[in-house]
Amino acid sequence: MTVEKIPLRHEIAPTDTWELERMFPTAQDWETSFTTWEQQANGYERFRGTLGQGPATILELLKFDEECERLGDRLGTYAFLREAEDITNTDSQGRKGRFYGVAARFAEAASFITPELLSLPDETLQSYLSSAELSTYKLWLTRLTRYKPHTLTEAEERLLAMLVEVMQTPSNTFDQLTDADMQFGEIEMEPGYTIELTQGSLMVCLESPNRAVREQAFRQFYKEFESHANTLAATYSGSVRQDVYNARVRNYPSARAAAMFPDNVSETVYDNLILAVRQNLPAVHRYYELRRKAMQLPDIHFYDVYVPILSDIEKHHTWDQAVDAVIASLHPLGQEYCTVLEQGLRGRWCDRYENKGKHSGAFSSGCFDSDPYILMNFKESILDHVYTLTHEAGHSMHSWYSRKNQPFQYANYTIFVAEVASTFNEQLLGKHLYQHASDDRERAYYINRELDDIRKTIIRQTMFAEFEHRIHAMAEANDALTLASIRATYQELLEAYFGPNFMLDPELSLEGLRIPHFYRAFYVYKYSTGLAAAIALADRVINGGQQELNDYLNFLKSGASKDPLELLRDAGVDMSTPEPVNKALQRFSTLTDELERLLNL
Repeated sequence: MTVEKIPLRHEIAPTDTWELERMFPTAQDWETSFTTWEQQANGYERFRGTLGQGPATILELLKFDEECERLGDRLGTYAFLREAEDITNTDSQGRKGRFYGVAARFAEAASFITPELLSLPDETLQSYLSSAELSTYKLWLTRLTRYKPHTLTEAEERLLAMLVEVMQTPSNTFDQLTDADMQFGEIEMEPGYTIELTQGSLMVCLESPNRAVREQAFRQFYKEFESHANTLAATYSGSVRQDVYNARVRNYPSARAAAMFPDNVSETVYDNLILAVRQNLPAVHRYYELRRKAMQLPDIHFYDVYVPILSDIEKHHTWDQAVDAVIASLHPLGQEYCTVLEQGLRGRWCDRYENKGKHSGAFSSGCFDSDPYILMNFKESILDHVYTLTHEAGHSMHSWYSRKNQPFQYANYTIFVAEVASTFNEQLLGKHLYQHASDDRERAYYINRELDDIRKTIIRQTMFAEFEHRIHAMAEANDALTLASIRATYQELLEAYFGPNFMLDPELSLEGLRIPHFYRAFYVYKYSTGLAAAIALADRVINGGQQELNDYLNFLKSGASKDPLELLRDAGVDMSTPEPVNKALQRFSTLTDELERLLNL
């Protein structure tokens, strides 16, 4: 019997890993820079009590702060990525822990800046805003003044800053538990071929055409979560309570309002999203019934919704073949975009394959002074991983354009717009693969993939968003967040979103404790709004001309130079209205009709 084991980190070929040496050639170089950075924290004290002296003092402070933050970002990015390679590596754990410890000192040392600035008379602040010396920081200062009602005294801000490292505890605990401590056993995919079940390989099992394999993997996976359910519930409850505390102490009406405030996005955008999806759930339920009939199943379970309906159509991509497909699909974005990205993907931007202890999933990460790195756990047999690659490439190219065209203080775009750039790329990939399909069955395969993309990204992430909103509302009402109450809340949403004819296995209610983003709250709704915007913008670029392309590339180049909704309006879509979400869901219904026709059901 062949058992596929996950390799250790040192067994991965260097050419298949990211080149973090471009940030720091050796660990000792990191240590030397870390010592320099650590000493800089004392430099803030000389500015305390001087911020009313005039624009020259403010400019000196902001330049010093930028110098510290820029080096800190590089140190922190390196530490984070090294640990992500192997979360069990004690050297990497120690490096990351030391970084967060000093970062907390910086936050404490600089904690006087905002309250001191915002305590200045309005006329003084206005003079700073109109100062020629501070012109490059005008937007930063304008945004800062929005926080005046939510800024505490200097002493209170200092106390909160001292809690930065402590506040990482729930998410760190979750990561260590799920990525390092949990063991899920093995799954026999077929006679003589067994794989180790991990968070990374679960999707391989759920995409198996063998229903027995899918069901076994699902139940075996959640059995491990069941054995840690109380710990997870306590960890998640702690995370939610922290969110509520932070919102209350800063005078926000709710944790959700606090989370949406930095983007200057109204809570009505969140509510409109949930309402639009709720109104369109009958179409989603119809799709599940279509899937059940097409797969000739007596009933449909969660472990039946990820395998392609036409599972006999196999799509296998080596890394280079995946890159080929991604680059070919992105040709509408122009030569510069494709050339830079291809060099990065074939070079050392990406950490490509799973290894023991590696962070699960995928992400794009970097800083102003680094490459836009990508972590993958690429599996050649999973078509979704080609989509994941172009998704993360969208993030990385957004970062590349932003850092090339914006100063440091405006280069870090918000998550709200980040999810547009990534899912835009997925739209182009899907259209490319559909156009090159050989027959109706393959076209049906890609329509099924696009339907599942909308289902997973708009429908499913909206369910997650509604769950986060409900759970935080419970905490704000001082209701107990117990394992039972969390599971009951999640179960109610499962019943609504999956419909009356879907067989909901009892262990699925544990999913509310296993989604990493729940431990970094009110992020997931941006996946939904991001895809809705991306669908609209991709159609606009593909069906438009040079102006539409320029509008989109300018969006990528704009970083955080405007608020998210304004950036998207400039690109050609207005997310302050429910129209983009409704259009995306209308597309879902139309695609369901087309799939039904192609499958002759």
